[in-house]
Amino acid sequence: MDHGNERDTPPGRPAGPGALPDDPVADPLAGRVPLAVVVVDRDGLVSHWSRGARRLFGLPREEAIGRPASDLLPVSGVVPDADADAGAEDDDTDAFHSYDAYAADDGLGPGLESSLDGRLSYPAAGRARLTAPTRHRVDVLWWAYPLVGPGPERLLVLAADADGLRRDRADGGAATATVERIAPGFALHTDFPGADELARRLPEILPSTSVGESARIVAQVLELGYPVLEFSQNDRVPVTPDWGVPRRADRRARRERAARALAAGEPVPDDLRDVAPDAEDLEYAAVRERLEFLNEVSGAIGTSLDLSRTVVEVSRAVVPRFTDVAGTYLREQVVAGEGFPDGVPDTTTMWHRVALEHTDEPGRWDDVVPVGEAMPFPAHTPFFQCMTSGEPVLVPRVTEEMGHAVASQFEKRDIRPLITGRSMLLVPLKARHVVLGFMVLLRHPERPVFNDMDRVTGAELAARAGLVLDNARMYTYQENVAETLQDSMLPHIPEHLAGCDVATRYLPGTLLGRVGGDWFDSVKLPGARTALVVGDVMGHGLNSAAMMGQLRTAVQTMAGLDLPPAQLLRNLDDLAQRLGDTHLATCLYAVYDPIAGELHLANAGHIPPVLVRAEDGASELIDLPTGAPIGVGGVPFESVRVPVAPGDRLVMCTDGLVEVRGEDIGVGLATLCESAAHPAASMDDACDTIIRALGTRGGRKDDVALLMARLNGIEPDAVAEWRLARDPAEVGRARAAVREQLHTWGLPGPAASTELMVSELVTNAVRHSHARPVELRLVRADTLLCEVDDDDHELPALRSAGPEDETGRGLRVVSTLAREWGASRTRAGKTVWFELTLPRR
Repeated sequence: MDHGNERDTPPGRPAGPGALPDDPVADPLAGRVPLAVVVVDRDGLVSHWSRGARRLFGLPREEAIGRPASDLLPVSGVVPDADADAGAEDDDTDAFHSYDAYAADDGLGPGLESSLDGRLSYPAAGRARLTAPTRHRVDVLWWAYPLVGPGPERLLVLAADADGLRRDRADGGAATATVERIAPGFALHTDFPGADELARRLPEILPSTSVGESARIVAQVLELGYPVLEFSQNDRVPVTPDWGVPRRADRRARRERAARALAAGEPVPDDLRDVAPDAEDLEYAAVRERLEFLNEVSGAIGTSLDLSRTVVEVSRAVVPRFTDVAGTYLREQVVAGEGFPDGVPDTTTMWHRVALEHTDEPGRWDDVVPVGEAMPFPAHTPFFQCMTSGEPVLVPRVTEEMGHAVASQFEKRDIRPLITGRSMLLVPLKARHVVLGFMVLLRHPERPVFNDMDRVTGAELAARAGLVLDNARMYTYQENVAETLQDSMLPHIPEHLAGCDVATRYLPGTLLGRVGGDWFDSVKLPGARTALVVGDVMGHGLNSAAMMGQLRTAVQTMAGLDLPPAQLLRNLDDLAQRLGDTHLATCLYAVYDPIAGELHLANAGHIPPVLVRAEDGASELIDLPTGAPIGVGGVPFESVRVPVAPGDRLVMCTDGLVEVRGEDIGVGLATLCESAAHPAASMDDACDTIIRALGTRGGRKDDVALLMARLNGIEPDAVAEWRLARDPAEVGRARAAVREQLHTWGLPGPAASTELMVSELVTNAVRHSHARPVELRLVRADTLLCEVDDDDHELPALRSAGPEDETGRGLRVVSTLAREWGASRTRAGKTVWFELTLPRR
């Protein structure tokens, strides 16, 4: 990674691209293998060309920068010649031997070609042959690492002359003694010229890395013998690239079998003695095995954001390969999807056992340590030490004394036979320096005890598992918050209203977005009428949900004023203009009059509703003036009246149910009509039929709000009305009329309380009316509804009447005796009403 002041020709080197030194003593790089470092940007152009790249590829830096990398790295696979192979056959420790080339091929090597094209998002490595200017054909070992970050760099390519590695091993002496492994089978001098430069420039390639961290990473690469590909403040993930299929796979497999035998303390079979590894090979094999294990675990966990599934994946990933028993404990708040206070856990923290995997006989652990149990842990236990320190705790063997101490936490259950004599490793599950839980890992007595390497492996395993669990926890928490918010914004509509039954459904657009701008509602209106509303704020997320909440509240308020549908939408549009022009919304508003058998509807840019006729089961879209969406401003709205019969069904929904990307909305509307007309045993079944037909189609991304109302109507003989003069004497006539009507309907039970409340309301109406007669109406439906109308616009209010006051007690009586009561303004004045629960028949 050049700084502009390096010389093209190092001291003691002959000039000329790609020339090699003749005098190793005069050349400061003698006995060392240069590392070529090439950085490729997102356009496939070379943005960095190191001194080692110039030496290896024979091209000066000024000629390489800015050129396509695929033109400068013309490598192809090669099979070594027979003579070279013959010489290497007897040298089991030959670093070059482990990475024999692929079959001969023209063009770039498949792995490097894919990396340069940006088709590979994971590390690649290989061995190939190139022809450099003024040089013979040479073998090259190369590594390609995709770079992730905000900068323009996309790929880091490292390469070295394989012949130089072979010469170093053949020469021996001081040069060989200073060679260390930078990657499996790749020997490299630790003091190669690009090391300091690489450390200084890593922050430019990986912007999140400091200079100090860069130096540590480069040193770790050289010391441990494998690349560090992923790193952060919390974890470092070493990855060994896939080097392809070697020519002598059988010999390597035999060597690995011998290494496993030695690692397990077993004698090496006679047929493997010729490939038995030395101490260095054993150490390397152990490290490689641990890395492979960690890579496999990383791929096996985190396949979903479901917390319970993630817990099971983590437990099953380590049994039986790493441990024989794995018990997972999580904080109570983590399991519940809730937040918890900052700071370390204490002796009052409750831990839920959420998973238990083992290789013992089935059922042995189930009764003693059942999944789902919650318990705290005392301060003197290793469990408490693990969860408070955030570090692994290793117990080589669980003694009788420790087994007794642990068993004391389990009332009336003896856990000692399950743990005594076993090796135990406790690893914390943490993320962002917060302990979410811990894992208890146990090995059978006949298995080797956990050691320090296992401790490191367990810590790395727990770090990865902790991040995955934290992602699942945060998703569960956010999902619960979103669901609670959405539930608080959507009304809970009773199934039975005056003259109609209602069923609703809400479906979020995506699992990651539970909050949206769709809503439905119903509002009780004077005259046993019901307002039915469905709306959709365009967009998604919290902003749309907040706008939806404001519009829904406004609709409820204006519906309570008994505004006509067109006027209500006009006022709603004005309100949206005052709230800002960042959101538009569609709204369908319908008023059902069960006594008149009529729907009064107005539409603001919404899809039309469906009316299913009870007489013949036919369904149709109600023809409505579409109108402009709420928020456009200055657009008139029109309303229509549609006669309906008892048993007809009205279906209102948002466009997310019928509209799918790439499909004409007419197809969805036709399917809606067809599915709405399908016979169903109940309203809920009818809604489910529609959802199955439309809600499960592929490509649906929007929220869905669905409201279905069965328009039962109210029979004429279930309604009684009287007009009363503005005369106090009419109060007695009203009481008598109500008493007689209730007797006719066979409702003697509520007669006394109904008479008393009617007397109070009629008295107030007679006293405050101006010119029009007072109207009294009784409606018998699921409840007994009583309404009193007068031409005074001032709404009554509850008052606290003192002992000396002669008035102010009427509404207090109504409030005490009625199931519900209320008052609303009308165009002609006001209506005061109350409801009583009728006895079951």
